[in-house]
Amino acid sequence: MNEADVRDLLRAVEDPDLGDDIVSLGLVNAIEVDGDTARISLALGAPYSPTESEIGRQIRELLAEEGLEADLTAKIPSDRAPDEEEVLPGVKNIIAVASGKGGVGKSTVAVNLAAGLSKLGARVGLFDADIYGPNVPRMVAAEEAPQATQDQTIIPPEKYGMKLMSMAFLVGEDDPVIWRGPMVHQLLTQLVDDVQWGSLDYLVLDLPPGTGDTQLTILQTLPLTGAVIVTTPQNVALDDANKGLRMFGKHDTNVLGIVENMSTFRCPDCGGHHDIFGAGGGREFAASNDLPFLGALPLDPAVREGGDGGKPIVLEDDNETADAFRVMVENVADMTGIIQRRRVSEQ
Repeated sequence: MNEADVRDLLRAVEDPDLGDDIVSLGLVNAIEVDGDTARISLALGAPYSPTESEIGRQIRELLAEEGLEADLTAKIPSDRAPDEEEVLPGVKNIIAVASGKGGVGKSTVAVNLAAGLSKLGARVGLFDADIYGPNVPRMVAAEEAPQATQDQTIIPPEKYGMKLMSMAFLVGEDDPVIWRGPMVHQLLTQLVDDVQWGSLDYLVLDLPPGTGDTQLTILQTLPLTGAVIVTTPQNVALDDANKGLRMFGKHDTNVLGIVENMSTFRCPDCGGHHDIFGAGGGREFAASNDLPFLGALPLDPAVREGGDGGKPIVLEDDNETADAFRVMVENVADMTGIIQRRRVSEQ
């Protein structure tokens, strides 16, 4: 069996989201047949996402039926000009977690998204870009400080398999950051350039609430794969989430979808569900803007306990709330893959 035979076999593998086979979509970079082994490079961009993992499983199963062992690798072809400088070349996906207003649980979503991706097996970084109110180190109980190298770069500490960077590492625990926009811009760009992130599948950015200087710097500096917008079901949060959505639209940034946090409260005493902040607002907001709904996360004291105690709820086993967070994580990974594969298919 030669390369052409293998390519024909792969036409039987469908991309469930793009509606065609992976060969016709241009998702097969290269094929090399060596004896009983077929080495295949695929244009898949979201490691450990359920959909792309299933595509890989189907390929292995299909080739096994023909007596071939599949050796699969994944790489998204670059669409940059040869003389264009690459920002964070070792990072495959940069995902911003944003909200239009504070208090909706954006940092909780960012921390659990990063921890959940790491638990799936991905190489993950978590960048706490909320300069004025950095909370990530407390939420993962990160006690180790970044280390400076002789060439003035920064080695980020790690926790739960994630590389971490936060303004909280750089200032005193109780020291407020009282900076104007230009100083924030300078710090963020310096951290992007100087931190040794290495090779990552996902870099999750916890943005500050609103649509200010930090968001603008991130949008102008980093090649975002997409953004996750966090809201609660109540109308006042949805109004501000809409502003965040428009901000990303003006900068041609893909929005991966909407997360509805604090969607319902299940009483531990009576077992009843109570919609404290309303019901279904996030899902309706996603539908009205033709965006994916990434998940509804319950209002659960265990989430707060995990944040205060430094262990994200998504890492818990046999827990209904943790399951809801894991669904959100998988949906974000799947949407990231769709963005990457669609970009390749349209080249």
